[in-house]
Amino acid sequence: MKKRKYFPGVLALAAVCAVASAGIGKTWSYFTTYTEAAGGYPIQLGDRTDITEDFTEWTKHVTIANEPGSEPVYIRAKAFCGSQYTITYSGEGWTWNEEDGYYYYNYAVEGGKSTESLNLKIDGIPEDLERFNVVVIYESTPVKYHEDGSAYTVEETDWDEILDTGSTESSGGADGAEGEGNGDAEGGEA
Repeated sequence: MKKRKYFPGVLALAAVCAVASAGIGKTWSYFTTYTEAAGGYPIQLGDRTDITEDFTEWTKHVTIANEPGSEPVYIRAKAFCGSQYTITYSGEGWTWNEEDGYYYYNYAVEGGKSTESLNLKIDGIPEDLERFNVVVIYESTPVKYHEDGSAYTVEETDWDEILDTGSTESSGGADGAEGEGNGDAEGGEA
């Protein structure tokens, strides 16, 4: 009678069990620590500014407001119309920059505040003209601070970091009706 040896079979079974159980620790820890959460909080990505325009006597009166809760910003704006017309700018607190053609508001606009009116007088309008288009674009950038805590001036500001940009297009009419733009490329009748 032969004596059977079970030693190699038991050894092979033990090796298979050892290899299989070696990966269980990582797998088990994944399934025991994985969880899901419900709910959330709304976040605001960036700050917003809004433009308001009034139109009287062939002049657009543009005011740009920084929404409440927004950080302080510097604002610049310019307008375009047909080449046969000219625009004369005026307004307290606005300075023209010859290099880029923008009008810069000289002061930081805090959240909940707005600029003084930038007045855009449209010259050269024929008496028989009933409608025309004027596009106003504007940009805002955050106010940066020096190490001593003082704010950069509008001249020192880096305009490569734009927070908000917008434009309005308003159609002007001889009747002098008022229009309002909302900064999202939709303009009212002016």
